Amino acid sequence: VTAGSYSMIPRKPLASLPTHKVANMPPHLGDQDLWQSDPALQEGIVRDGASWAESILAEFGKVAGAAETFERAELANRFPPELKAFDRYGMRINQVTYHPAYHELLAIAVENEIASFAWNHPQSGSQVGNAALTYMFSQAEGGAMCPMAMTYSAIPALRSTPNVAKEWIPRLLSRTYDARDIPAPEKSGATMGMFMTEKQGGSDVRANTLKAVATGSTTGIGAEYRLTGHKYFCSAPMCDAFLTLAYTDIGLSCFLVPRWTPDGERNALFIQRVKDKLGNRSNASTEMELQDTWSIMVGEEGRGVRTIIDMVHGNRIYCCVSSAALMRQGLVQALHHTTHRSAFGKPLIQQPLMRNVLADLALEAEAALVLALRIARAMDEAETEESAAALARIGTAIGKYWNCKRAPAHTFEAMECHGGPGYIEESIMPRLYREAPVNSIWEGSGNIMCLDVLRAMQREKAAIPALLAELEHAKGANSALDTAADTLMDELNDTDDLEFRAR
Repeated sequence: VTAGSYSMIPRKPLASLPTHKVANMPPHLGDQDLWQSDPALQEGIVRDGASWAESILAEFGKVAGAAETFERAELANRFPPELKAFDRYGMRINQVTYHPAYHELLAIAVENEIASFAWNHPQSGSQVGNAALTYMFSQAEGGAMCPMAMTYSAIPALRSTPNVAKEWIPRLLSRTYDARDIPAPEKSGATMGMFMTEKQGGSDVRANTLKAVATGSTTGIGAEYRLTGHKYFCSAPMCDAFLTLAYTDIGLSCFLVPRWTPDGERNALFIQRVKDKLGNRSNASTEMELQDTWSIMVGEEGRGVRTIIDMVHGNRIYCCVSSAALMRQGLVQALHHTTHRSAFGKPLIQQPLMRNVLADLALEAEAALVLALRIARAMDEAETEESAAALARIGTAIGKYWNCKRAPAHTFEAMECHGGPGYIEESIMPRLYREAPVNSIWEGSGNIMCLDVLRAMQREKAAIPALLAELEHAKGANSALDTAADTLMDELNDTDDLEFRAR
C-alpha cells in the first residue's frame, strides 16, 4: 500500500445503517494549513526575526498539513521498518527497509530544507525559520524528523575538520533526497546520523568501550582509523554516514563512519536488530556492531565530546520544537472534535469545564512554541552576542527539559477530550501520545538536562545573568511569574544540595 492509493478519509460513508443513523460525530479533519491556522506561529516569526521567511513558511504550511502528508505518516508508522541483514544468497548487506511512505516523507522534508534551511540561508532569523519548518512538519510525523535533526546538527561538528567538511557538507545541504544504498559520492544528496549510546553506559558516554586504532602512522584529526565494538541505540541506520565516539590511546574522540568505504565497499557496520519501540515507529532504531570498521577522525584527538557536543545541542533543540509541535497538533485535534461533538444539549466546546481544559491546552501549546522560537532566536544572535550565546547554551537544556517533559501529559489530556474515539488506532491521537515520550528520553533524559543546566551555570559565568536578564523583561507583567523568579534566585543562591534540587 502506498500513500495516495487509498485515503484515510473515506468518500461519502453511509450514515444511515440498518439499525440506526449515525449522528453527532465530527467530520474528518482533512487538509490543514499549519501556517495560516496558527496565529502564534505567525506572530512568533515576526517577533523573533524571521519575517523574511514568511512566504516560504506559508507555502510549506499547506504541504505539511495536507491530508496526504498525514496519510503518509500513518502508513509509515503502521508498517514499521524491517531488518534485511542478508541478501537471498546469504551475503551480508545490513539494510533496513521502510514503507515507501517514509521515503516520501523524507523527500518532502529534504526538498523543503527541514535539515538545511538555517545553513542554506545564513542570515538573521535563519534558525528561527528552521525551527518553524520543523514545528510544522513534526505535527504530521516525528519519525522522519530524526535523520533530519541529525543531518542539521552535524554541520558544526564537521566544520572542525576542513577536508571532511568540504566533502560532506554540500551533500548534506542538498535539497534532493536520494534513498539509494550506494556510496555517497554517487548520490545527489545525503543524510547523517549519530551513534553515542552503548549498553553499559547510556548517557555516560565516557563509559564507552568502542576502540579506535589508526590504520597507519598518521594519527589525529583527519586521520583514518578502524573501530571495533558496539553501539546500542542507532537510529536512522540508513543514513549515509554517522558521527560516533570511540577511544584512542589519547582519549575519547569523534569519528565519521560512512556506510561505504572510500574504495566503494560496504563498511563493516553489522546491524543486529531493529528495536520494537513504544512510539516513533516509522524511524528504525537499531543495535549495531562494528568490527574493524573504517572511519576518519573529526576534531581533535581526545576531544570527542567537545567536538560532538554542538551536534547534541542541535538535536536537543529539534526535540524541544518537536514537542511543541505535538502539543499543537493535539490541541488542533481536540478543538476539532469538541467543536463538532455535542453532549447535554450543546457542543462540548461550549461546556464551561471543557472550555477550561481547552484553554489550558491552548496556553501551554503556545507557550511551548514561544519558548522554542526564543531559543532559536538566541542561536541566531549567538554569532555576534556573548549573552545570546550563553542564553542559547542554557536555554536549550531548559527548553528541552520542559517542553519534552510536558508533551506526554498534554497529548494525553488532548486525547481525553475525544473520549473513546480518541483512543482507537484510526485516530491520530494514539500515535501522538506514543510519540511524545521519545523527545524527553533521547539526547539526554530529564535528569541529564537538569545536570547540564548546572554544568552550564558552573562553567559559563554568563549563563545565569543571561537567563535572569531574560526574566527581567517580563517583570511586573504577572505576579506569579515574579514570585517564581524570586524563588529561583533564592534557589540559586543556596548551593547546598543543588544537584538534589536541580529539577
